Amino acid sequence: MGLAELYQKLTAEQRDFQFGRVGADPLTEGFPRKRVVHAGIDGTPVSPAEAQGIWHELMSRPPTGEPTQTAYIHIPFCKTKCLYCAFFQNGTDQLVEDAYVDRLVQDMERESASPRLKDGHIHSVFIGGGTPTSLSPANAERLLTTIRTCLPLANDYELTLEGRIHDLVPEKMDVWMAGGVNRMSLGVQSFDTKVRRQVGRLDDKETVLKNLKALEAYNQCVTVIDLIYGLPGQDHEIWKEDLDCLIASGVDGAASTMEEKPAARPLRSVRASSGSPSSGRNRLSCPMRVLLPPAATTKEQAKMFAFARDYLNKRRFRRLSAAHWSQTNRERSLYNTLAKRGVTMFPFGSGAGGHLDGYSTMLYRTIDTYSQAVERHEKPFMALVKQSEVQPLVNCTLEQLEQGYFNVDALVAADGRLTDLKWLYDLWQDQGFVSFNGVLYELTEAGEFWQVNLAQTTVECINYLIKGEETMSLQGVAAQDGDETKAMSEKVLKIITAMKKAKSAGGGPTPEAMAMMTEAMKMLTPEELQEVMKNMGK
Repeated sequence: MGLAELYQKLTAEQRDFQFGRVGADPLTEGFPRKRVVHAGIDGTPVSPAEAQGIWHELMSRPPTGEPTQTAYIHIPFCKTKCLYCAFFQNGTDQLVEDAYVDRLVQDMERESASPRLKDGHIHSVFIGGGTPTSLSPANAERLLTTIRTCLPLANDYELTLEGRIHDLVPEKMDVWMAGGVNRMSLGVQSFDTKVRRQVGRLDDKETVLKNLKALEAYNQCVTVIDLIYGLPGQDHEIWKEDLDCLIASGVDGAASTMEEKPAARPLRSVRASSGSPSSGRNRLSCPMRVLLPPAATTKEQAKMFAFARDYLNKRRFRRLSAAHWSQTNRERSLYNTLAKRGVTMFPFGSGAGGHLDGYSTMLYRTIDTYSQAVERHEKPFMALVKQSEVQPLVNCTLEQLEQGYFNVDALVAADGRLTDLKWLYDLWQDQGFVSFNGVLYELTEAGEFWQVNLAQTTVECINYLIKGEETMSLQGVAAQDGDETKAMSEKVLKIITAMKKAKSAGGGPTPEAMAMMTEAMKMLTPEELQEVMKNMGK
């Protein structure tokens, strides 16, 4: 069965979620919502009993040729829990931080002797979090020294340190610059003081601009900032002012993303405080409870995206990927580009992910568990996954769509079973997401906004055409959708579909389906529950 036949057998709800809405405004209503954070396909978990042996074997092999390689290092500490962030794990504590860096250095030193690492070159290192800039100057120096000692950096390496504006103080910046950092990725999110304070950022607009200028004065590293559109209280006028400030700041580039967390309910202003040094856990103090304005709906976010796209294009910003812009030639966004390509990524630190020679990794997110594994001289795997056989095709797809195009012929040349992808992209051309230039499909403005949906559906279709597996991923992504577009879990959507089929056939839901539905409902918000009940009644 081809993609056209698959499309015809789906329910209307499934078609809308997976393939887009026919006849709708493609920019604002092309899909019910953003359905995944990052596009991808699942692999097969490796048993814990086998994981260490497989990893040892992989690291014992020298690299073939001169591969492009990266490393990701995770620092799981923050001083505050920002409203929009899904990565917060641990509050800061100096004793916990010191012990953690001890284990991180230990893991990197042990891996540095492995042929797979030492006999190649690392072209990009990304220190993410959490808030890596929250590290004390002494611990930052220890980490950066270990990177230079243990990782075989290429001559033109990119070393990115992720962090926040609040940490741009001389005693820290001096250490970073001396330690080889040549790219800073900073979470501004918005320049507007009121918006920043509402979502948990510490500094006002004036301080943000002043600290960026202080970093620029070193004239030693590329500076990139993150901006979020659709934050609570951030209307179109404030969004334009954010873009004006981006220009005035003089930074080398910017990444723009949509707000991805619901914010229409009373929220606490949250600050992290230390927990016990032995546990590595943290407490959250909540000094005040405030009712925030709602975040932008998906329709509103689409309009904000389109405005920013036009604004930056007119000022000759270069588009490096779906959500990344460069104002100067210094900004390469090398790590992000290579990560989408699926190149080797060595993981270090609690919560770090990576991939190597057909395997994906995720290291323990709990600091205690991570540290104990390192002390046992083990790679601290929370999971080691054998990638799907279609992963190389997935990597090719994600890289292309991140760059704003899709070449069906390139995929067909790799596997002739993928000719039906032309049907998919012709459908999306009719819907206004892409345009065909005679050689390949280019994303339109609407396609760029819905790029992650197009990518996820494309990889699901690849998986179907190669392996015959029907899948559809749904995650909680959208910030503040209307009743029509309330998020439903993948499990719930499948159950609803099964119940409808049973009803149309004159039967009723199975006991198993009812049990699954009951369990799933426990995790739904009242609004989501209402939407499920509405769908069950149709």
